[in-house]
Amino acid sequence: MTDSLYNLTPLLHLLTMGALVAMVPLCWVWLRNPKASTSRRVQALTWLTLFITFDLVLFGAFTRLTDSGLGCPDWPGCYGHASPVGAQSAIAIAQNQMPTGPVTHTKAWIEMIHRYMAMTAGGLILTLAAFAWVRRWRTEANNPVLWPTVTLLWVCVQGAFGALTVTMKLFPLIVTLHLMGGLVLLALLTLQVQRHRLTHDRHPSISLAPMLYAATWLGMLLLTLQILLGGWVSTNYAVLACNTFPLCQKSWWPLMNFEQGFTLWRHLGVDANGQSLMFESLTAIHYVHRLMAYGVLAYLASLGFLLRRVQALQTTAHVLLGCLLLQLLTGLSNVVFDWPLVAAVLHTGGAAALVIALLWMLTGARPSRSTVLNGL
Repeated sequence: MTDSLYNLTPLLHLLTMGALVAMVPLCWVWLRNPKASTSRRVQALTWLTLFITFDLVLFGAFTRLTDSGLGCPDWPGCYGHASPVGAQSAIAIAQNQMPTGPVTHTKAWIEMIHRYMAMTAGGLILTLAAFAWVRRWRTEANNPVLWPTVTLLWVCVQGAFGALTVTMKLFPLIVTLHLMGGLVLLALLTLQVQRHRLTHDRHPSISLAPMLYAATWLGMLLLTLQILLGGWVSTNYAVLACNTFPLCQKSWWPLMNFEQGFTLWRHLGVDANGQSLMFESLTAIHYVHRLMAYGVLAYLASLGFLLRRVQALQTTAHVLLGCLLLQLLTGLSNVVFDWPLVAAVLHTGGAAALVIALLWMLTGARPSRSTVLNGL
């Protein structure tokens, strides 16, 4: 065992494990489509990578919500080992010292499974980038390599944030950026899936009125801001600062400390001076997210009803509206039912699904020259 936070000894073992696990979906795609072209196989692999990355985002939320983020307090291994099996004695000592603390056998496994999943997703993204470059060099001079390469670079950045999440002891800003990094990764993979669909399946781009197209982009920006606020609530454990709805602490405007609550560069549970965070700060974090949710929900719901009148976007618009309903129900459940784990994980999943749905529309559509709404 080593006292260093950055013990790279088990890194090779983890990379090997990630490569072996990534081979399973890779082989499945290739064997399931024995007569398909390489383009079709890459398209199927991109879909599968998007699905696995979505699961990774959900499991990341599960890791955070079960307080397992420091289940292995070093990186990339667990007490200098590639799995909790080799670290049993160290974990047992930590658990005996603090039975309900951040290090237990269960939490260590949750944390390491999250890392294994991240390695698997990274291996698949590396494979997609490698295929893009090999095809570019050997056969297809015009084969696009930009987005697979950007995605590969981004997953490396995301891995760095994952390491900082552990080594900086759940620093709220780092954890929030790590969550957003996962959603950016989903967006990049969605863009590639849509590109394959438009290119190889020859689906025409949907023509939208410029105002509707711009409104959809505005919806994406509002959703991004709301997810950032939600991440800030979660990483500061401020969900239960208001445990009633629609009032908060029996008031429409409870006592709040915005300056302290939204000081970004500080450690978990303390202010910039190292003093314990006031409860009014947690209230401010929670209530700003709640107030913003009212406006974003109303805007995206209105946008969804407009988009469903465009025939080619009806299915995606219904997905958007369904995800909004899920967000409303799970958000209320988190407050009223004392932050149940299933609802909290689904709340993160709903946010991720909203990002995919909106980006699917934006990448599959283009603003028309006409000023008349299509289908209206």
